[in-house]
Amino acid sequence: MAKATETDPETFGEWPLKRLMTEVCGSGPKSADDMTRAQATEAIRRIFAGEPDQTTLGAFWLSNRWKRNNPEELGAYVDEMCARVESVAPDADPVDCGANYDGKGDTAILGAAAGIVAAAAGTPVVAHSGDRVPTQKQDSYKHVLDELGVRTELAPAASAEMVDETGFGFYYQPAFNPAVQELWDRRDMMGVRTFVNTIETLANPADADVHLGSFYHLAFAKKIVETFEESRAHDLDRVIMFQGMEGYDDIRPGYTKVAEWEQTDGEASFTDYEIETPEYDMAFEEEDLEVDDVAADSATLTEAVVTGERDDHWADAVALNAGVRIYAGGDADSIAAGIDQARTAIAEGDAEAVLAQLRAF
Repeated sequence: MAKATETDPETFGEWPLKRLMTEVCGSGPKSADDMTRAQATEAIRRIFAGEPDQTTLGAFWLSNRWKRNNPEELGAYVDEMCARVESVAPDADPVDCGANYDGKGDTAILGAAAGIVAAAAGTPVVAHSGDRVPTQKQDSYKHVLDELGVRTELAPAASAEMVDETGFGFYYQPAFNPAVQELWDRRDMMGVRTFVNTIETLANPADADVHLGSFYHLAFAKKIVETFEESRAHDLDRVIMFQGMEGYDDIRPGYTKVAEWEQTDGEASFTDYEIETPEYDMAFEEEDLEVDDVAADSATLTEAVVTGERDDHWADAVALNAGVRIYAGGDADSIAAGIDQARTAIAEGDAEAVLAQLRAF
């Protein structure tokens, strides 16, 4: 990474990362203070400019990890990242699926199939990821789509065109978010997750009005909602977060906790509820969704489900996840109605047609 050529206070301000750690956020999880928005903004600007040395940057990332960032800090980080993101909005208004870029290691990735089916039912969907994330290196959306023969290494304008032509689009992080991409080597040397793993999922390269993501704990979902509220780069109408399998944006069999935030006429509301698959006459467990090769097997199952070749628990799991996307996009007034629309899109051959269009794009 190239070093910044200007590092004087007039360029960056008065808060180099070492000073922030010494005086604000680096004294440990119990005694550290939160940064102001201005301090967090300066910190991430220095990071994106390549100004801190590797030791200082690693220490700052760790101090943020043990301190735990608040929404004001994350909002500042997100806004500085988004100022460097090349976002291209399609004419359609898609649901933004910002699954954890960490990927999955044990269970099939259902989001590609679910997005294709939702698109076939009339709800445009966008997914985004990069290559394997530093420290994790598991499979994500990109790798499933590659196995399906769908182009992934697209410029943002081509991704937007893909959405408008097919209803489903993939945005490739190295193309739309080069500032984060340039941190890859330093993140890989850390060996642990940092706040970058959180903010990269919130890039919203298609400028969507609805964000669908995943969380490990309900408190984290609330933090993400508050981060969006703090962000000046985003003006979302709806955020739906759920406790997905392996931290990904796939609904769990059995019980899944959901957090939903909505803004209507300037009034915001937050609620949480549960999705229980037996209520939709679905009887399968998480072990039933385990695979040997996540990318290859997920692609094989995606094709089998969207073409109607399978009508077993895999078809149920995809219909459920597509139904959530249809509901999130406002095209169904309940998840149950979204599931019905998803099943119809498969039965009538519309989902298979979307997959064919994606392969031809």
